[in-house]
Amino acid sequence: MLMIRAIVRPAKAQEVMQGLLDAGYPAVTKIPVVGRGKQRGLRVGDVVYDELPKEMLVTVVPDADKRFVLDAIMMNAKTGEEGKFGDGKIFVSKVEEVYTISSGLKESEPEIAEPKEA
Repeated sequence: MLMIRAIVRPAKAQEVMQGLLDAGYPAVTKIPVVGRGKQRGLRVGDVVYDELPKEMLVTVVPDADKRFVLDAIMMNAKTGEEGKFGDGKIFVSKVEEVYTISSGLKESEPEIAEPKEA
């Protein structure tokens, strides 16, 4: 299993979540975050905004679905055809174990709907 964390523009978060839902991945955690990337924030006149608002979307998927989920995120998070600085980043990490709190049971794979064709 893989944990996929996507840091996206707040204006794109709902589109990404809908894209994942449409693709058969309804389980997503959305967390408001602030930070800056390579551009070191945003300068407007003499004012520098070095903590820009973003949304972090987190989901856990089977290894085999990695490319499909990454494509769904990128397609919905990108600004315009070419994309722009500040569109975000995606981080992929291995997940060793998953437990359901209510039952205490260890899961072997996340329960998700069958992916739909893009």
